[in-house]
Amino acid sequence: MGYVVLVTAPTTAADLADLERERLRCLVEARSDDADSLHAPDFQIVTPSGGVWNKEQYLGGIADGSIDYRRFEPTSDIDVMVDEHVAVLRYRSAIDIAVSGQEPGPLECWHLDCYERDNHGAWRVRWSQATEILRRRPERE
Repeated sequence: MGYVVLVTAPTTAADLADLERERLRCLVEARSDDADSLHAPDFQIVTPSGGVWNKEQYLGGIADGSIDYRRFEPTSDIDVMVDEHVAVLRYRSAIDIAVSGQEPGPLECWHLDCYERDNHGAWRVRWSQATEILRRRPERE
């Protein structure tokens, strides 16, 4: 079983990129307690299909297996903008996921994640948005 170290001040862009990679590992490994500590109480995610899940729905689905990440990893650098209280992370990812018993399938997505520093100085993701990258079909002749 893994462990999570919450990142506190001072924080660099590299620290936050590492924290995001750890959050993704927690989701794939269904480490519910660790994932919980990395998500703000009012966390929301906008899924690639446009749905919105709150923290309870998202992490509850991971805990009960109805959201089953087989793979979730960055395929680009994680770009970070950070100040004292807010950080924004942007990157591309490769995902293999099964939701609600559907067959697992691969996705490529862009992610935009907003982290906030809590009252104890720990960083937690507050908002996450994933946008699926659709491949263009060749033009018909």
